[in-house]
Amino acid sequence: MRLTVVGNPANRRVALFTRAVRAAALPTPDVLPWADVLTGAAPPPAADALVRVDSPGEDPLVDRLLRRSPTAARHGELIGLADAYAGLVAGLDRVAAGGAELLNRPADVAVLCDKRLCHAVLSAAGVPVPPALPPVGGYAALREAMAATGWRRVFVKPAHGSSAAGVLAVAVGPRGVQADTTVEPTPDGLFNSLRVRRHTDEATIAAIVDRLAPDGLHVERWLPKAGLRDRVVDVRVLVVAGRPTHTVVRAARGPLTNLHLGNARGDLAELRAAAGPAAWSAAMESCERVAACFPGSLHVGVDLMFLAGWRRHAVAEVNAFGDLLPGVLADGRDSYAEQVHALTTGRWRRWRAGVAACAA
Repeated sequence: MRLTVVGNPANRRVALFTRAVRAAALPTPDVLPWADVLTGAAPPPAADALVRVDSPGEDPLVDRLLRRSPTAARHGELIGLADAYAGLVAGLDRVAAGGAELLNRPADVAVLCDKRLCHAVLSAAGVPVPPALPPVGGYAALREAMAATGWRRVFVKPAHGSSAAGVLAVAVGPRGVQADTTVEPTPDGLFNSLRVRRHTDEATIAAIVDRLAPDGLHVERWLPKAGLRDRVVDVRVLVVAGRPTHTVVRAARGPLTNLHLGNARGDLAELRAAAGPAAWSAAMESCERVAACFPGSLHVGVDLMFLAGWRRHAVAEVNAFGDLLPGVLADGRDSYAEQVHALTTGRWRRWRAGVAACAA
């Protein structure tokens, strides 16, 4: 088995996957840099058995090439999200043009990287998801839609964002409007930080939403999450070849639970005990149904929340590149070794064939 990775060569994702491949006594993967793909490099030929497309993130040059911009974004700047998405889709199509078999199908990635499309696919498949508003083009339209539905709390998400960048948890109450977000507005742009801040000035919140709106917004009802001790919790579930394998509990005192924002890893055993066997089993079944919506993808990362009371759950997001879970082991394998194991044992092909048979 010969593997090629499309990724950023210096990125830890590529390094960790390469380590897992070598540990399985397979040939070291070839690496096709995203920068080369986006500047016209030939796609992997069909002779390459399998091609893994990794995240193009965390590289300023690649970001500029995705956005087709002559200038680099400033550190943390939220700019050109729709352009970057279009560049990603075009790059995926170029990678696929050589005819090689991809471990994440471009059509899957295109849906997973558009929160509006992903929500629609999951909803149509019967996966429990938060209710969503019709498209809104700015803050005034957002408030009108919230008033029409009676929703007082929503998550406003950039359609093509990741890692909570640009997300606002908006609440309307007797004292006015507040928004918890990592966004720091400046006179000449919006910047993402690693610190969650609370904006209480409605004009500031409106300006942030209006600046993000041209790149597309996805707005969901803010459902109350279950809590453990003094924190709310949700879980990232990695599903490999249709099977939930690795799980990370994310515990936060606020609405944004991403670990890179200074939140804590919670205790999985404690969470499972609080949910109970029936609720946990139902949640994992939903994760399996999510994966079945994307049968061309070896893995998906599911952000799942148990709702207050623990009896119900909902899928908040699904990540095309959600397998960076350092230090998390299942059956002695990390997230990358698990994927290599699914390939070498044939489990991925068996699962994919089973999904296709069910769809037929």
